Amino acid sequence: MERDVNDEQETPPPLKGKVSAAVLAVVVVAAAFASDRWIPNSLLSLPLLIATLIAAIVTWWGVPKLRDLKLGQVIREEGPQAHLNKSGTPTMGGLLVVPVGVIVGGLISWSGRPAEQLLAVAFITLAYMVVGGIDDWRSLTKHTNTGLTPRGKLCLQALAAVIFLIWAGMRGWIGGDVALPFDITLPLGWLIWPLAVFVFLAESNATNLTDGLDGLAAGCGALVFTGMALQLTLRGNSGDPSLAGFCMAMAGCWIGFLVHNRNPAKVFMGDTGSLAMGAALTAVALLTNSLWPLLVMGGVFLAESLSVIIQVWVFKATKGADGVGRRVFRMSPLHHHFELGGTPEQLVVPGFWLATAGLVVIGVALRPL
Repeated sequence: MERDVNDEQETPPPLKGKVSAAVLAVVVVAAAFASDRWIPNSLLSLPLLIATLIAAIVTWWGVPKLRDLKLGQVIREEGPQAHLNKSGTPTMGGLLVVPVGVIVGGLISWSGRPAEQLLAVAFITLAYMVVGGIDDWRSLTKHTNTGLTPRGKLCLQALAAVIFLIWAGMRGWIGGDVALPFDITLPLGWLIWPLAVFVFLAESNATNLTDGLDGLAAGCGALVFTGMALQLTLRGNSGDPSLAGFCMAMAGCWIGFLVHNRNPAKVFMGDTGSLAMGAALTAVALLTNSLWPLLVMGGVFLAESLSVIIQVWVFKATKGADGVGRRVFRMSPLHHHFELGGTPEQLVVPGFWLATAGLVVIGVALRPL
């Protein structure tokens, strides 16, 4: 008996992207409702659902506007050749959804110390969005994949971070200790301040590097924000419920964005979104002594960043007279290594999402007491 040809056909990529994105959204929503059901004083589902709905609608409305403004992504020629057909896809989508997450998250609290903390987190998130926007705009106007110079970009990021840290220091929001699992504390004293600047730069650029495949950064970001909210709710520290709600609003804005950013993407977040994502995660982690959970949950972000550092270092260290050095990965960041190894984008992205989900579970289980 002959098999029908249709039985042997693989699921079309658009359907694969839709199914995997739907599964991720269900996981995040289920986690929020489970928290509200079983953890006292938890209210995570409301900001999540509101931000998701608004972000999805705003992105649906905004993508044609971005296209009319000719904000089409410039794809670097040295990247995977399969990505060249993505050239012209509207970018700077972070402008559409980051304010949604900030506004919904900011409305979680109206008075007292948590409200001022939310204002500070909103400031640094929007500041990094502006830095990313400048970088994206310069890339588009120069018709290249490079905008600001690396040094100029880092200086602007560091300046915004320092302003945030001065604000937090004057209010006494950040202590000199880093909380670890099993009731262990790492005393850093004044070293917490240079570490905080480093984390702002490292985390925001790590999320930026992760934004290289359709839905990759948005999905990983939604999961990490959810994990941060869950561990804050479980710890129940003063002021954390409001920041937990902010995290869920940010998770919601990325879930809503994913409706349009999943494979095949109709819009990219750009540096506008990815830098803001990393800044928001860092700010929440610093204000709630959650650097350890962020390190664990953001393991995919860390791996993406380390892959670039290792690739560049080894290439330079082994470069011969011909100017060619050895490569550890087929291409960095890490997601391109798997792509060039023959794994399709539609499998790499859910695989990285799954890895992030596992790290989130570990981060919640090993949260500081």
